[in-house]
Amino acid sequence: MSKTEEHIETAALETELFASGGDNLIPDHGGGIDAIINLANKARTSRLVSVPTTGLGDGLPEEVPLLFNQETGQVTAIGDKIETYRQSPKRRAGTATATTLKSFIDLANRHKDDDSVIFGKTSWPEPALTAVFNYHGIDHTPRHRDHRALYQFPVTDELTAWIEGNNIPMEQGDFAAFLEDHAAELSAPFDAERSDYERLFKERFATPNELIDLSRHLEVFVGAKVKRGERLSSGERTVEFTEEHLNGAGEKIEIPGVFMISVPAWIDGEAVRIPARLRYRIAGGTIKWLYSLYRWEAALRERIQNDLAEAGKQTGLPVFEGAPE
Repeated sequence: MSKTEEHIETAALETELFASGGDNLIPDHGGGIDAIINLANKARTSRLVSVPTTGLGDGLPEEVPLLFNQETGQVTAIGDKIETYRQSPKRRAGTATATTLKSFIDLANRHKDDDSVIFGKTSWPEPALTAVFNYHGIDHTPRHRDHRALYQFPVTDELTAWIEGNNIPMEQGDFAAFLEDHAAELSAPFDAERSDYERLFKERFATPNELIDLSRHLEVFVGAKVKRGERLSSGERTVEFTEEHLNGAGEKIEIPGVFMISVPAWIDGEAVRIPARLRYRIAGGTIKWLYSLYRWEAALRERIQNDLAEAGKQTGLPVFEGAPE
């Protein structure tokens, strides 16, 4: 027997021992000699063979090891048994989750290769950026696509509050308190914004100070009757409150029609500017207030598109709107 055949039979014997799951362990009594003889006989009938994979398509190794039983013709794959001895992953896989855009970009720069890409879901709700590091090759080579980084645009409490209150009528005291609580997100309009939106809505733009003053006036008249509301020739509106214990004396409050909010949409992200229309409804001597965010989903989409473009710029990776397969 040649050295090569001895190595093959030794390997076959060891593999047979392993494949048995412990059934062929040599006993420590008188039957041990018989067990060795039986194993040796079995080893003579089993050989470790290598099957070439030429012509079977991409993604396979050049040869596949198999255990072939020459008596029964049975073929046993041993690849999964070999894998149990692997001490480190054979390739990178898994999805890392970043909580800021910067961390997402840093992760992408750490793991990217020539075929990595970034996808962006830019519509509301649940916007997200996904970097696929082992994406299909630009030369059409298929890859596993399972090594990724994910950034899900963690929404701030401030933006959540404005969206949840959008177009929801509020009692006067609640609305005054809302404006006070969110004074930090009120913003003065830029000149271009003032020109565009005042022309669009035929309403006057409010400054943050005017809105704060309005909220304090409203707090004073909580419980008072509303006499009437009217629109002035200037485009402004007024609401007149009447307090019964003052014999019908009332006070008019000017109401601006539009205001601007500048709110950080994502944690550690850039602020998004959204115009809002200020409205009220009078019925039976009572008044309810509401605001209506103008095209806020489009404003958020534009912010997400900008962040997607920034990720592509800082990583040098191609970006796509959509989701990976």
